[in-house]
Amino acid sequence: MAGKDAEKQFKEIGQVKEGSYILIDEHVCKVKEVEKSKSGKHGSTKARMTTIGLFDNQKRVLLKPTSADVEVPIVEKGSANVVAVMGGNIQIMDQESYETVDVLNPKDIPGIKAGDEVEFVRYGPLFKINRKK
Repeated sequence: MAGKDAEKQFKEIGQVKEGSYILIDEHVCKVKEVEKSKSGKHGSTKARMTTIGLFDNQKRVLLKPTSADVEVPIVEKGSANVVAVMGGNIQIMDQESYETVDVLNPKDIPGIKAGDEVEFVRYGPLFKINRKK
């Protein structure tokens, strides 16, 4: 599971919608807001994207012409069973591949215990638990 390379594709910035994922400095970010400025006398239309890092919760802003390309990560979603809770980490087992991975215990989802079923997102070796089922 963790050994798989992260996949990405390219998309024109003008085509990216709120709620999509993009890569900024190799960080997977969820687009929270898209603002487009009108083209001026000597310039092209620009897009300003406000994003939040999926794995680090850092706010990032991207400002580029709408015709420029941006990297779009292929973020996988899946379900897993919680094998063990070990302090700040949780060991989960993917329900499809049966591989186990240690992930950070999410602070915003209290009460996760062994035997629970959770949903996760993954990009390459990075994992994050999204919610408890």
